[in-house]
Amino acid sequence: MKTKTMPAGVFKSKCLAVMDEVQAKCESVIITKHGKPVAKLVPVDSSRDDFYDSMKDKVTILGDIVGPVFSEEEWDAD
Repeated sequence: MKTKTMPAGVFKSKCLAVMDEVQAKCESVIITKHGKPVAKLVPVDSSRDDFYDSMKDKVTILGDIVGPVFSEEEWDAD
């Protein structure tokens, strides 16, 4: 993936056009402030699984995941 660099002021004035270009060309843009990188705009990879449901059907929950780890007696032990 190609990467461009642009100052924050330029990005601010051309934000929507830059976003369209990132999507169309699949290029990322590094946004700088005083010459130092502060943010990176990257195209969304729609082929990747969304974070939510990414482990669906891949893990099995064993035991109680809601109840306390220690019993009340173990917690109060001094």
